[in-house]
Amino acid sequence: MLLSQLLKGTDATWNAENDIEIKGVAYNSQKVQEGWLFVAIKGFSTDGHKYIPDALAKGAAAVIIEDDADTGDAISVRVADSRKALAGVSANWFSHPAKEMKIIGVTGTNGKTTVTSLIKQILEFSGKKVGLIGTNGNMIGDKLLPGERTTPESYELHELFREMADVGTEYVVMEVSSHSLSLSRVYGIEYEVASFTNLTQDHLDFHITMENYFDAKKILFNMCNKAVINADDEWGAKLLDAISCLKFSYSIDSASDFKAENVRISARGILFDLINNTDTYAVRLGIPGKFSVYNAMAAAVSCMSLGVPSDDIFTALTLAQGVKGRAETIYTNTDYTVIIDYAHTPDGLENIISTVREFAQGRVITLFGCGGDRDNTKRPIMGEIAGKLSDFCIITSDNPRTEEPMPIIHQIEEGMKKTNCEYITIENRREAIGYALEIGKSGDCIILAGKGHETYQIIGKEKRHFDEREVIKELLEGMNA
Repeated sequence: MLLSQLLKGTDATWNAENDIEIKGVAYNSQKVQEGWLFVAIKGFSTDGHKYIPDALAKGAAAVIIEDDADTGDAISVRVADSRKALAGVSANWFSHPAKEMKIIGVTGTNGKTTVTSLIKQILEFSGKKVGLIGTNGNMIGDKLLPGERTTPESYELHELFREMADVGTEYVVMEVSSHSLSLSRVYGIEYEVASFTNLTQDHLDFHITMENYFDAKKILFNMCNKAVINADDEWGAKLLDAISCLKFSYSIDSASDFKAENVRISARGILFDLINNTDTYAVRLGIPGKFSVYNAMAAAVSCMSLGVPSDDIFTALTLAQGVKGRAETIYTNTDYTVIIDYAHTPDGLENIISTVREFAQGRVITLFGCGGDRDNTKRPIMGEIAGKLSDFCIITSDNPRTEEPMPIIHQIEEGMKKTNCEYITIENRREAIGYALEIGKSGDCIILAGKGHETYQIIGKEKRHFDEREVIKELLEGMNA
């Protein structure tokens, strides 16, 4: 592809007389080959401009830069924002596959994975071919593709769009993270529908303030044709006032376009009536918890805005499967219940414990930790929440990353000590799970919070295999032996 074609639609300035054929695109200098375009992007932890000499040594024919840099014999292309340029170049390189499908984006602190999964199941029940991009991986129909981020970098994202479009995908449902919005990974994409679930404390190591976090989420709603927003969330209410596209609100308590009434929650799931003007729809979903009411509404209203028949929507929800690592009940052949949940934020932890509290016949035992190299202000908050809502807590390690685990645990303890809850600290997560299984009694519910779908622990910079389902099975077999 000609360099001029690759740069079409960007703010690039360069000597157009030097138009050349570009053989490939890379933003990682290690992937550059002879005749490629290298995009020097400014990352969160490093600056791609430092790697221009490496890219030139590998044969880069052109280099996109923000700052003054020596590009040798390669063509120098200047842009104001190299991340936005990468997004534009990637769309051009793959011939704008996003325009061949309807893109649905879901953003918010909690609920993204479940809502995207429910939307996918509804659309597929209605006979559509659907792609999925998110935390649990990427999918084309039933085909699972690996993924490292909730929302891929723009080049990989458009590459994935192209793969989906080439096999006839009609809709793509994707989780849109605040990082991807702040870092322009999704820049230039037109979303048919964007859904906002909620906003609670998370990622403040990156965004610093909740206002910045909200502003990042708001970017998505300047890129969509229709918006579906949780009106019960205080930030959702602000969002409704701040955007001008066609919007639909949903709620349990606040005034909204779609409202849940007659809500019934049990261990087997939820039942409620969804009211819109004079229309009433009976909703049944086999995932327990008040948060499931919100997730079901977000998915249903999003699909309604797409014109999916209501019979398909509500039948599909009745048949819908839960998501791995979200209020996932693990079979143990014991007289207590073990539930794995991804809850790693204050709100997420409160939601899962409150949900289990509604149907637990015995004690609620909560095992959890907090991730290292992330927002440390939420650690005591989560400790206090778990202590107030649980009967017994086990504070352990999550993904400590480059932090020492025990200082993280001590920060959680600061909040736990504000409550009357009994607790124990066990740094090793496998040992902590073993202790929880040993003390479980008839009717108890043991919540393993924080890992969810993850099958690894990050200790230092090493990702070690750690699947809680396997750990539970091995520990119980050992106990029985």
